[in-house]
Amino acid sequence: MSIIDSIRRWIDGEVSDDPMAEVDAGARPRRIWEDFLVRVAREVESVMQREMFTPPGGPTYIPPEYVVYLSNDDDKEWQGEKRRGLEQGLYYVLSERARELSGQTQLATKQFAVELRVDGTLEKGQFRVQPVWESNEQGGHTMVTARPAEIDAATAPAPEETSGGVTGELESDITRVAARPAAALYNVEIWRNGQRQTVEPVTKQEISIGRGSKSVSVDLVIKGDPEVSRSHATLELDNTGRYWFTPQGRNPTFVGGREVPREERVEVLPDQKIDIASFTLRIQPK
Repeated sequence: MSIIDSIRRWIDGEVSDDPMAEVDAGARPRRIWEDFLVRVAREVESVMQREMFTPPGGPTYIPPEYVVYLSNDDDKEWQGEKRRGLEQGLYYVLSERARELSGQTQLATKQFAVELRVDGTLEKGQFRVQPVWESNEQGGHTMVTARPAEIDAATAPAPEETSGGVTGELESDITRVAARPAAALYNVEIWRNGQRQTVEPVTKQEISIGRGSKSVSVDLVIKGDPEVSRSHATLELDNTGRYWFTPQGRNPTFVGGREVPREERVEVLPDQKIDIASFTLRIQPK
């Protein structure tokens, strides 16, 4: 019996013993990440069961998307073959559960998506699963198509591993995995003269802020005020989930109401205001 099938039976309550206990002692180096896969799979299953509902006389509804937040350290470790293994394991859990649920009532949700993101507030080994009811079909997620109840799991084609993730064919539908886009680490809310202008996603650990120019490129552009330098400041998210702000412009910049000297690196909290000329920035953690 494969380790993935053992995981599915454990999640479904068919067996009480931890399937990891059956792993040969010689494979001990694999136990850590396989155990992590089991924990994530069980939490996805728990979230699916908790969110599932069937209105009177209607089909069963399940969230079409599940976002799995990993710590910075785990996200770095879950790359390459390990990441594909995690995707395949979650693919298996979702497709099996969807098939079983569709055998009881009509399943309204025909496709599911799994997306891995980073939450800088999490410690190594921690994770959380968030259901999303409004699915973004344009995103680069691991898509899982629900199998009809009459399709036997034993005869269904096995998922194939590709450079982009897991691809599996379920009846006439094909599950495809696009290249994973850069997930937003956090958002920055931009205000000007007391009115909110926009909310910009940040996908890099360190970004530059300013009005930019043809010769100077910045990551977060704030235009319309001549007191904003072309490259006015940098904002950094470190591996512990803390934010650091460094002014570089010639005009005054304030963090939490205190003027910060040029080139001085200071910590900024999500609820603190960053004032640059007529603009105010505020960090929104994911």
